[in-house]
Amino acid sequence: MRAILKIIALFSALLLAGEARAEGDDVFVPIAKYISRGDAESLTAWFADNLEISILSLSTDSSRSQASRILKNFFKSYSPRSFAITHTATQGNLKYALGTLNAGGEVFEVTIFMSFSESGYRIQQLKIDRIP
Repeated sequence: MRAILKIIALFSALLLAGEARAEGDDVFVPIAKYISRGDAESLTAWFADNLEISILSLSTDSSRSQASRILKNFFKSYSPRSFAITHTATQGNLKYALGTLNAGGEVFEVTIFMSFSESGYRIQQLKIDRIP
């Protein structure tokens, strides 16, 4: 009976470790979904308490709520049609993604920098610029 309990405990620990690793590997999946839907509210949950947000070359260091308002205004002006992540990279506790956003009849390049903290990965920098 003890052997069975040990096996169950070991299996559970391996399963939880796999889920944590998968969450880190797939961190951009929900973010891409929220950007493609223009869902600034849900995307805000991924923001760090303070982050740099740059929309159409206007860059500012913002609180989470300020960045949310800026992003909502962008999505009002440029309603997203599609978003696709084209490149990702990881180095230590940092993650980076580059994507293409089709919105409001224009094409934008989106850059996302994330870092890991106690509460998981959080967006530290979000940039949206027109592609000429």
